[in-house]
Amino acid sequence: MYKLIRSLLFRLPAELSHDIALQAMSVGERVGLLGILAAKTKKYALPKTVMGIDFPHVVGLAAGLDKNADYADALQALGFGWLELGTVTPRPQPGNPKPRMFRLANERAIINRLGFNNKGIDHLLSRLESRHRKGIVGVNIGKNADTPISDANEDYLIGLRKSYSVADYIAINISSPNTPGLRSLQYGEELDSLLSALVSERTKLEKAHSRFVPLAVKLAPDMSEDELKLCCSKLLAHEIEGVIATNTTFDRERVQGSNHATETGGLSGAPLTEKACATLRQIKRLVGDNMAIIGVGGIMTASDAVARLEAGADLVQLYSGFIYEGPALIESALKEISATHSSSDKNSQRETNNG
Repeated sequence: MYKLIRSLLFRLPAELSHDIALQAMSVGERVGLLGILAAKTKKYALPKTVMGIDFPHVVGLAAGLDKNADYADALQALGFGWLELGTVTPRPQPGNPKPRMFRLANERAIINRLGFNNKGIDHLLSRLESRHRKGIVGVNIGKNADTPISDANEDYLIGLRKSYSVADYIAINISSPNTPGLRSLQYGEELDSLLSALVSERTKLEKAHSRFVPLAVKLAPDMSEDELKLCCSKLLAHEIEGVIATNTTFDRERVQGSNHATETGGLSGAPLTEKACATLRQIKRLVGDNMAIIGVGGIMTASDAVARLEAGADLVQLYSGFIYEGPALIESALKEISATHSSSDKNSQRETNNG
C-alpha cells in the first residue's frame, strides 16, 4: 500500500508531497487508522534507558520531518519510540526561497536547503501542550537566520529556557548546512562558549523546575578527524549527555551526475549511509561510554539500523528512510534489532556455560 501511495506522492514536488503526506497521516490518526501500526511495533520493542530516559524502544523520528509539532500525535501513532521535533528557532521564520527540497529517487536521497523554516518555539510548545499522545519528545533548537553568530548563544538559551519544562531532552543543532555560519559553532572558542552558557543555564533551570533535562548536540558528518576529535573533547569537558550523529552532508561524491545533484543544501538518504556510520564509529572511539550516541543519517533498511547500533549508537533515528520505505521500516528495524539482540543473548549464554 505504501509503495502505491509513494508513487503518487513522488509525482509531486518534494516539499508539497511532504506536506500532503503529513496532513494525510493526521487525518488517519484522528479517525483511528494508524493505531494498528503502533501495535505491530510493540511485539518487537526492547525498552532501553538512555540519558536517564526510559525509551520504549530504540527507533525514533529524526528532527526535520515535523518542525512545529503540528503532527506529533499522528507520528507517535505510527509506532516511533520517540519523536525529535524541530529544528525550532526563537522567532518564526519562513526559511529559504522555494524550491528548496529535491528528491533524487534513483539514489534514494533528498537534498534540502529549507533553512530552519518554522513557526517559532512558542507555537511548537503550544502544540505539544495540546497533544493527546504523551510519548517521549526531544526538542531540537537552533538560531534564527538573522541572528549574528556572535549572538547565537542567546538564541539557544531562549530555546533551552522555553522548552525545558516540556522536553524529555533538548537537541542543540549546530550542524545544519542551510543557515550561514552555523557550522562554525562546532569548533573552538565558539563551541566552548555555547556549551558553557547552556550547561550553566541548565543548572539554574534544573533547580527552578525540579527536573533534569539532558542535552544532546547534533554534529555534521563533514568534519576532519582532528576537528571531530577537538569537538568531542569539548563535549566531554562540559559533560554533555549525548551526541547526535549525523546531520546532512555537503558531499556529492555518491550522487555525481544525478538529477538535482548540483543543488545546494544538505544531502540525506542512502548516499549518506556509509559516511554517517563512519563518523559515528569515530565518535564512539573518542567518547567511549561517557556519552550517549544517537545514530541518524542514511538509515534506509533494518540492516542499516542494526549496523548503527553495532557501531556504537544507543538509539537510532529515521528520516529519509521513512520517506522512502514508509512506516513499515520502523517494524522491520525493530524486528531485526530484536533478532540480533536475542542471538547475542544466546551467544553470551553459551560462552557462560562453556566457561
